[in-house]
Amino acid sequence: MSEQQPESVRQAWRDVVDTARRSAADGLVVGTSGNVSARVGDLVLVTPSGVPYDRLGPDDAVGVDLEGNQVIGDLGPTSELPLHLAVYRSTDAAAVVHTHAVHATAVSTLVAEVPLVHYAAAILGGPVRTAAYARYGTPELADAMLEALRGRTGCLLANHGTVTYGDTLDQAYDRTAQLEWLCHLWLTASSVPGHTPALLSTAQLAEVTQALKGYGQRG
Repeated sequence: MSEQQPESVRQAWRDVVDTARRSAADGLVVGTSGNVSARVGDLVLVTPSGVPYDRLGPDDAVGVDLEGNQVIGDLGPTSELPLHLAVYRSTDAAAVVHTHAVHATAVSTLVAEVPLVHYAAAILGGPVRTAAYARYGTPELADAMLEALRGRTGCLLANHGTVTYGDTLDQAYDRTAQLEWLCHLWLTASSVPGHTPALLSTAQLAEVTQALKGYGQRG
C-alpha cells in the first residue's frame, strides 16, 4: 500500500490481515475460505480472492468504494464482496467478518433460527436467524443475509457459514466467536439421547439484553 495513504487506511488494512489470520488460527476457516473487511469513510478494505492469509502484506491491500469500484490494489477482491457491501450500505458497521465455522455451519443446515440455549444470543441482538441458501458471491445471497440480519449483528448462511459485523474488527470477530460457541453448545446439548435442551424465553433474553447495557468497565 502506498505510503501516501492515510495512516488510518494503512492501519485498517493491517487489522484486516490480522483478523483474517486469526480466523484461520482459531479454526473458523480453512485455506482461503471466509473473508474480512473494514470500512474507513467511503473506503472498504477487504481480503483478496484466493490468497492465503499468511502471504498477505502491505502491498496486497485491496480497497473498493461503496459501489464496489476498486480504488486500491491490483489483486481482485473476495468473491463475497456483494455481501460485505450490502452490510455497509444497510448498517453503520465499520467491520464485517465472514467465516465457515464448523459448528455454526452445521447448525445452518438444521434450523431456521438458533435455539435459545444460552443468553449469549443477546450479544448478537437476539435469536440468530439462518439466511436462505443462495450461491456464494451473488446478490441473492446478500439479500437473504440482510433479511436474516434485521435487528441482529450476526446471522448464519444456510449450508455456508456465518456473518457478523461491528463497530470494530475486534467486536465483529468476538461476535463470530460467540456465535460459533453458541452453535457448538446447542449441538452438544441436543446430542444427548433422551433429552431435549431447556431453552430461554424471549422475556429472559430481554432481561439479559438490558443487563448487558451496563456490563464491563466504565470510563
